[in-house]
Parts: sequence; C-alpha cells; structure tokens
Amino acid sequence: MKIASFNINGIKARLPALLDWLAEARPDVAVLQEIKSLDEAFPRSEIEDAGYNIATHGQKGFNGVTILSRLPLEDVARGLPGDDSDDQARWIEATVVGEHAALRICGLYLPNGNPAPGPKYDYKLAWMERLQHRAAALLQAEDAAVILGDFNVIPQAEDCRDPRDWEADALFLPPTRAAFHHLVNLGLTDALRATDASPGIYTFWDFQGGAWQKNNGIRIDHVLLTPQAADRLTACGIDKEVRSRERPSDHVPIWVTLDA
Repeated sequence: MKIASFNINGIKARLPALLDWLAEARPDVAVLQEIKSLDEAFPRSEIEDAGYNIATHGQKGFNGVTILSRLPLEDVARGLPGDDSDDQARWIEATVVGEHAALRICGLYLPNGNPAPGPKYDYKLAWMERLQHRAAALLQAEDAAVILGDFNVIPQAEDCRDPRDWEADALFLPPTRAAFHHLVNLGLTDALRATDASPGIYTFWDFQGGAWQKNNGIRIDHVLLTPQAADRLTACGIDKEVRSRERPSDHVPIWVTLDA
C-alpha cells in the first residue's frame, strides 16, 4: 500500500497539479494539508472521478486537512483531542483496510508557530504536546498507525541547507526540535530516516529568494510509523520533481509503501 502526504497550498489553485500527481503517483491513500477550503466547497467530484473516497476537515481560507483513499474510509475522526476550544482544522484520522492489515491514517498540519516567542509559538508547543498524547494512545493500543503531514519542524541540522538561517525560526528552535524528538522517542519510526540518512533531502522550498533554484530547502513533511506499521515498511521517497512544474505548491509529496 502506498501512502502519501502533500501540502497542496490551496486545493482550488492546485487542483490540476493534484490530479496530475494522483494519476502519475497513484497513491492508495493521500493526506493533504492546507486545502484552504470549507468542506462543502471542496472539489469532490473531480477527485472522486479519479477513484478516491474523500474525508475532509476544512476551514475557509487557511488550514484544512483531507484524506483521499482508493479504499473505504472507516471511523473518520476530526480534530486533535485535548482541547475542545481549538477550532483550527489541523487533524484528521481514519482507518483503511488493506489486503493484509488495517491501518489508522492520521493526517496533520502542525502549527507554524512564528513569530516566536509569542502566542502562536505557545500554541504550537501545546499542540505538539497534545500530539504526543494521541501518539501515546495509538502506541498503547498497539495499532498499526501512520502519522503524516506537514509538521513544520526541521528535526536536525542536516534537514536544511544552512542552519544559521533558521536559528530564530519556530520550525528549528530547540524546544520545537525537542518536542519532535520526544514524539519520535515514544516509539515511532521516522520513515524517511529509516530508509535514507543522507543530508540535503528536502520537502519545502520557499517561493521567495530563488530557494528552489538554489536548492535552499528544508525537510518539514514527515511520515512517522508505529512499530506495527514500521514492521511493514518497504520504501519511502519524495517526489521532488513536482516542485519544478507549473504553479506548484511550495511543498512536494512524501510517500511510503507498506506491506499492508
């Protein structure tokens, strides 16, 4: 089973690019972030025509996450547990059943947190603490789960072109990286790093300053696996060439294949 994450940066603006990628990459499950659309305005028919079932958790103008699946989506849940007052659309999960296993798919768009320090950074760290609790519950239940999306976290110095550019940024501040490492150390596997330890693997290039042309990127889109899912990992990759196309997102897809 091929499972992918793609921050589409506006579903209406990038729908042709998304449909082209879906036709080429043919993921069984794709988690999207920053759809920037209410559920009722999501372009369901075009994506359903491409062979996907859809579960959305949308928000007008920003945020918003979606799961697309060639398989039926069961037990869909929206919103990260732990704060009933949080109305930002950043978390969605559902179960898909493959030939060999059921998988819990957890798609996220983690807060950016800038400017830091400040309320937005406090929200980011609080959200990450809630994420740790949800991941711990999945691990406690021994579920085969995939937690993937735009984490807005640069985990290590090798995950950016020049760490000095990011020293004061919420994506790379020590508390951010510590929270991410605490999450992984609960017992999750960083799928990309489990298959390729090379530096210079990026998933995001800013639209400004010729970042793409200079390959001045960062790795902030991640796929984390519970042990029951990690045991089934066969490959992980990034579709870097998508960034060079017409009207691209500033992110590229990251995907895993599992024997599931």
